[in-house]
Amino acid sequence: MSCHKENPCPPVSPIVCEPIVVVRDHYVPQIVPVIHPIKVVDKIHCVPVEKHIYTYSEEEVVSDNGGYGGVTVSGKRSKKAAVRTSRSRRKK
Repeated sequence: MSCHKENPCPPVSPIVCEPIVVVRDHYVPQIVPVIHPIKVVDKIHCVPVEKHIYTYSEEEVVSDNGGYGGVTVSGKRSKKAAVRTSRSRRKK
């Protein structure tokens, strides 16, 4: 029995299995430009606002029947009024 101290089995060829894959994930930032376009639109809204405008006209009426309430309108000045005006102008 002493001759059997060593392994009595004959040597065999090794079996090579498919490798076990161990994945170690590493994350590195990658800059990705994201563009956000902004469009500014100026809208003009017309709002009606009242603006009161007053017009007038003048008219001279000469009436043969004495005018309204007996008042006569004439384009001629009296001599007395003309004298006053010319005197006041001379003093200045």
